[in-house]
Amino acid sequence: MPDQKPLRILHCFRSPVGGIFRHVRDLARLHHEAGHQVGILCDSTTGGAHEDALFDSIRPYLALGLVRTPIQRSVGPADLLTLFRCMGKIKEIQPDIIHGHGAKGGALARLIGARLRASRYRVARIYTAHGGSLHFSGSSPAGRFYFRLERFFEKSTDGLIFVSEYERSAYLKKVGKPRPPSKLIYNGLAKREFEDVVVLQDAAQFLYVGMLRQLKGPDLFVDALARVEQLVGKPVTAAIVGDGADKEKLAKLILQTGRPERVKLYPAMPIAEALQLGVTVVVPSRAESMPYVVLETLAAGRPLIATNVGGIHEIFGQHKDALVAPGDVEALAQRMALAILQPQEIVNSLPKKSELKERFSVETMADCIIDFYHECSMPTR
Repeated sequence: MPDQKPLRILHCFRSPVGGIFRHVRDLARLHHEAGHQVGILCDSTTGGAHEDALFDSIRPYLALGLVRTPIQRSVGPADLLTLFRCMGKIKEIQPDIIHGHGAKGGALARLIGARLRASRYRVARIYTAHGGSLHFSGSSPAGRFYFRLERFFEKSTDGLIFVSEYERSAYLKKVGKPRPPSKLIYNGLAKREFEDVVVLQDAAQFLYVGMLRQLKGPDLFVDALARVEQLVGKPVTAAIVGDGADKEKLAKLILQTGRPERVKLYPAMPIAEALQLGVTVVVPSRAESMPYVVLETLAAGRPLIATNVGGIHEIFGQHKDALVAPGDVEALAQRMALAILQPQEIVNSLPKKSELKERFSVETMADCIIDFYHECSMPTR
């Protein structure tokens, strides 16, 4: 909006890998182009050459700089040192907005934001869970602990952004009715991402793209391949693209199942390159919020098989019956076998690009988030 003043925006998150990093990169570019100043604070111990290249691509948009410091995934004593280091950096940056992404990024942003507010520094503290702690079960001790923390942090939160109706409903059920202002703002894609991606001539039959961790289900993908071969009566090929804590474990599983020559592992790479490596993309996640890989795959015109977790059914809309129950290897394998035996059936069950363009625009996402920042901001410093 023309009457909105430019903002100094700092994004705080832990791991520069996956959907959160993609989300922040989009916001950094579009908010920079809209006249705002943007910075990033995140972990320095995760990511590799692919992530380094992505950071290089957005440096021109980071007027407030890039700060990388060790940030552990789990809660522990090291967090005190992290808080101390980050406090000094954020004081130097002097943001109008601290936007925490994910459980750990949200905790750091709000704890530091509360300290700044106690020093009479007027900064707005925004939080997007991106699933995060909401993936825990409400009946587990860990879940109860994290949900209490989420409730406690509401005292230091000026605005909550949910990226899916699933996430908003999970927060309401597990944490409670939000006390700060909240808003549902879907993730979005750029217009160029709706161009078809053609597979390579030697592409595998199936493709997994994403973080290699148990939550995302790469092990379920490998397990399903054996059953697919039984169902179609011949060997099948697969490609797995990504990095993560379970990469070595996954490589061992591939060896144990006797398929090292038919299942190839690739490091993380740009999604447009990854989508060339396999005909049918499989998203076998046990839990999600609003995964970009589903949007990116559908926008690129690639066939997709996904589980019914998080906000994926919101992307599929009236086509949600095509989704597979999470954790069900047999159902996943049946769907994958159908992709080989009757590929058009898979294509016909997917939402059309025109439907996605209307609901998931990166420009709309960025504009709505800026509007929300202004709604939650304090009038003066």
